[in-house]
Amino acid sequence: MDDYTRKFNAAEDRDSQVHHVLTSVYEALKEKGYDPVNQIVGYILSEDPTYITNHNGARTLICKIDRDELLQILVKRYLDI
Repeated sequence: MDDYTRKFNAAEDRDSQVHHVLTSVYEALKEKGYDPVNQIVGYILSEDPTYITNHNGARTLICKIDRDELLQILVKRYLDI
């Protein structure tokens, strides 16, 4: 057993999870022949999961992320803050 304290950053871990989900959804949409960016934007604006294909479980993955949280992470990443 380790005798030292480990530092854990939940926000960075969550950003990493969201990145993985968005990348997976993007790839699934691309594989099915959709324009991934347009489909993801449609989902974000409407919160209608039918914008996202079921291929490779993409719809299930995207629905695990709160839309407000997704938007916050995207804005923070875009602004590098």
